Amino acid sequence: MQTTTDNINSHEDDLKKLELDIREAIAHGGNVKEAVHKLTLNAMQANRLDIDSLGRIANAVMQGIHEGARQKLELASEQSHFAKDQISHAVSGLDTALAQFVGASKLALEEAAGKATQFSREELSKTRADLESLESLFLEILQQTASTAKGLIANVLNDLLIHARRNGTTIGEQLKDTLATFTHQLSSVSHSQIEAGLQLAQTTADLLHKISSGVLSGISEQTKQNDTKNKQ
Repeated sequence: MQTTTDNINSHEDDLKKLELDIREAIAHGGNVKEAVHKLTLNAMQANRLDIDSLGRIANAVMQGIHEGARQKLELASEQSHFAKDQISHAVSGLDTALAQFVGASKLALEEAAGKATQFSREELSKTRADLESLESLFLEILQQTASTAKGLIANVLNDLLIHARRNGTTIGEQLKDTLATFTHQLSSVSHSQIEAGLQLAQTTADLLHKISSGVLSGISEQTKQNDTKNKQ
């Protein structure tokens, strides 16, 4: 029981630190999109990658964006245009990081197929369902943050929400190929398929770690590597 409590407290501390780091990145400027993207990927590696933990991570990021923008405007209200750009870049960084999680899930399946191993049907089904809801979760958290914000910050977040609903997100674009891969994989897995030794969530986290640490430059590079292996 104590271990469970310690794990929960540790997780909450990680989320608080993530929110603080995002807030500082917004307040101090620089390449905000890259900073938010990197911090979000790092948080994903430190947590169990299910839809609930992803939601808590995304919520912490959005709270950090909100607080960082509010702090920036309080210190320099005349920089409203700059603050607006920072908010947009920060939200884009979160969108991109979540899209990379989706892409890494697809690569995890492709790598397993290349090694002639498969994940269990139950795990594939659950992960697919989680992925299907990820874009909606992102938009919901964006809407919730906008509803608690005020003034310029609320206006910017609402504009971003309207744009995302009308034109789609990076997450949604990545989901198209990824969900198709999951559907294909599910069709080839028997109901009695035993679970592979390595968990899909762990494989995905490992790929995200490689990307964020520079071992891989991104999803596209690993996709090319997989294509080359498959042709050999």
